[in-house]
Amino acid sequence: MTEFNNRIAAQREILLTVNSAHWREELYGMSSGAIDRWLLANNIDRSSRLVSLLLEAAGKLFFLANKSQEQVTAEYRLRSSEVSGLTEEIRLALQRKN
Repeated sequence: MTEFNNRIAAQREILLTVNSAHWREELYGMSSGAIDRWLLANNIDRSSRLVSLLLEAAGKLFFLANKSQEQVTAEYRLRSSEVSGLTEEIRLALQRKN
């Protein structure tokens, strides 16, 4: 259950980080549909660094979601660490935006 909680906490942290900036509409999830809706609602260029980071983080969170029922492997720990790094990069990208 710890892996599940860690993944949910990582996703929540990304959403809180993104939504700490002022947008017309908040980002409600890390699914491709939620990200696409957020991009459209906020008129954000899909080729921006922020979007690239969000999509990369979403992919890694998807991997973690599919592995959370299994034994924690080195790859799982690596992806978790990468998500943490991406969260910091997202934070920095948002600071540059403002």
